Amino acid sequence: MTSSVIHRPGIVVHDLTLRFGSRMIFERLNFTIKGGTFVTMLGASGAGKTSLLKIIAGLATATAGTVLASDGLPVPGRIAYMGQQDLLYPWLTVRENITLGPRLRGEKPDRAWAEHLLERVGLSGHGNVRPAALSGGMRQRAAIARTLYERQPIVLMDEPFSALDAITRATIQTLAAELLVDHTVLLITHDPMEACRLSHRLLVLSPHPAGLDDSHPVAGLPPRAPDDANLLQSQAELLQQLMRAAR
Repeated sequence: MTSSVIHRPGIVVHDLTLRFGSRMIFERLNFTIKGGTFVTMLGASGAGKTSLLKIIAGLATATAGTVLASDGLPVPGRIAYMGQQDLLYPWLTVRENITLGPRLRGEKPDRAWAEHLLERVGLSGHGNVRPAALSGGMRQRAAIARTLYERQPIVLMDEPFSALDAITRATIQTLAAELLVDHTVLLITHDPMEACRLSHRLLVLSPHPAGLDDSHPVAGLPPRAPDDANLLQSQAELLQQLMRAAR
């Protein structure tokens, strides 16, 4: 493990509760994500995964409980957020989309860093084109580059690859795992294969009332090959666990 990984802040969730009126979404959730690790959360629809991610990001407020980085400081301000849609602005070029953050803040974009990221995600010849000229996989690669541009140590991802076809999805999964190797990552997905390919650790959020299970092991290190025997076994066991949790 490199020193850049060791010093990445982790995420500490303590007694987190979310209630909408009389409906309890989750109550007193406790878990810690170690700095520099890739953690995936799964669970049935309605269990509160996206709400939990938004609370960690500072985009929503919990009823009770706390979310802090492992150094005791707040998480918001040190995160990059990547959602299901690439959200590229159609009237901007790929390069302008990647550097959108500093443009909105009135800062001068770091062109050299943007060009480096374009190369890393395989879009070095597409910086001046607009999103309409890109395939779905290329657009998602641009979104990854925009996420990495901010140089934030914590990355939150809400089903970012769900709209891609199977082959493109596997390719982008591998790319994301490689590019985010020195970040603290929390990914939400409904795909057991994706979770087992990318994660150091799995969290399963069960509904009614929500509970958190982190007992599912994943052998080896990510990104795992799609035909890896240990991955296939872990995927099958995880799917069975999810089916039991949904009953």
